[in-house]
Amino acid sequence: RVSASPAHAFDVFTSGLGRWWPLDHGIGKTPRKAMVMETRLGGCWYELAQDGSRTDIGKIIVWEPPKRFVMSWDINSRWQPDTTVSSEVEVRFVPEGANATRVELEHRKFEQMGAEAGEKMRKDVDGGWPGLLEHFKQHAEGA
Repeated sequence: RVSASPAHAFDVFTSGLGRWWPLDHGIGKTPRKAMVMETRLGGCWYELAQDGSRTDIGKIIVWEPPKRFVMSWDINSRWQPDTTVSSEVEVRFVPEGANATRVELEHRKFEQMGAEAGEKMRKDVDGGWPGLLEHFKQHAEGA
């Protein structure tokens, strides 16, 4: 739960991704200088490295501000970019009272990676998303 309106929470999560996502949390081979989300249907979500290189994470496949968005997660179980085994991340922003929002994140479709690889990725992301959502919450409530 975030003490912010759904519109504000949605904006911080998407347009403000680079302000709350920790730069030490990524997959690129070189140090990151930014996390970027192109806030539109078909937009990309990627890491921008200090050397100017870009590592794509996925694409926006559903865009319904300020209620929800869905993005592909084009990363395999070895944490390498791979569009052949995409999973999905859906983030929903549910109003709760006058100025509060329940943020629901569902990472799904791991079966496309195969049983063993899919289960590895599920365990990995289940351990990562809670910390990332806490970073988001702190920024959304303080921004």
